[in-house]
Amino acid sequence: MTLLLAGDIGGTHTRLGLFDPAGDWTPAVERVYPSREHQSLDEIVQAFVAEVGRRPSHACVAVAGPVRDERAVVTNLPWVVDGAALTRLLGATAWVINDLEANAWGVATLQPADVAELHAGVPGVRGNAAVVAAGTGLGTAGLFWDGHQHRPFAAEGGHATFAPSDERERALAAWLAKRVGGHVSWERVVSGPGLVNVYEFLRDQGAAPEPAWLAEAMRTEDPGAAVSTAALEGRAELAVQALDLFVGLYGAVAGNIALTVMAGAGVWLGGGIAPRILKKLADGTFVRRFVAKGRMQPLLEAMPVRVILNDGAALRGAARCAAVRAAG
Repeated sequence: MTLLLAGDIGGTHTRLGLFDPAGDWTPAVERVYPSREHQSLDEIVQAFVAEVGRRPSHACVAVAGPVRDERAVVTNLPWVVDGAALTRLLGATAWVINDLEANAWGVATLQPADVAELHAGVPGVRGNAAVVAAGTGLGTAGLFWDGHQHRPFAAEGGHATFAPSDERERALAAWLAKRVGGHVSWERVVSGPGLVNVYEFLRDQGAAPEPAWLAEAMRTEDPGAAVSTAALEGRAELAVQALDLFVGLYGAVAGNIALTVMAGAGVWLGGGIAPRILKKLADGTFVRRFVAKGRMQPLLEAMPVRVILNDGAALRGAARCAAVRAAG
């Protein structure tokens, strides 16, 4: 039986799966490995193949970071992922793609239960689409409509320059420029660390008092998760303001990406943050900023916006990419 090996490589976890290309994109075998407990992806792949006792005919792995010539340095890990090295290791052709490109490939595998709609737009429109994903960083990708099908491509729009739209956001940009010592990208405000930046900016500006219990939670837990949880539960006004500003900025940058690729077929929100704050995303704050593009507002209003709820979309997408490339 033909099997495809797919990988989703991140700074915390590496997820590997074997897929039957004739199946429904549910992995036949799946394993998750703590990334930092291993010296390289090759080490993990060797362990996986030995454990499952089956070798793939083709492979594709998705990596957080820019990919050039089938080679990438993993963000937040001292790893180099090289397609040629994986090909030699597996004895099967292996490709390396960006993790957001993998999410874009994965869109076609999603079922209704894997998706939440934020904005209906005009359904059924054929055209380009975009993926914008806030998580550890801010990733972007596009899906080019060639007249017959979507062709995913990687992008690095999260590192484009942050564009503030009012006095408060200009103050945020200036505050961040001093903190980071230069260029302020969208990722600095729309990501897990970005939410923390927004929160600390508002705290330093005296927007609301910081509760001692929340300061302690941010020291001992994931600080971004602590802020978002406090905000969603309405337990701290400072957190509520931070999440509100964060979601507005998320909408603004998603609208920018949508215009850049002319995403008539819609925008998909990936990453780990969107499903956790779905209630806030759905209150209108995101969509108001998404469509607020002056003369282009009617164009944005026609674009659907959906949240990817399935955290296996990138793994599925890497498998689908392998299947398409293997078929030539």
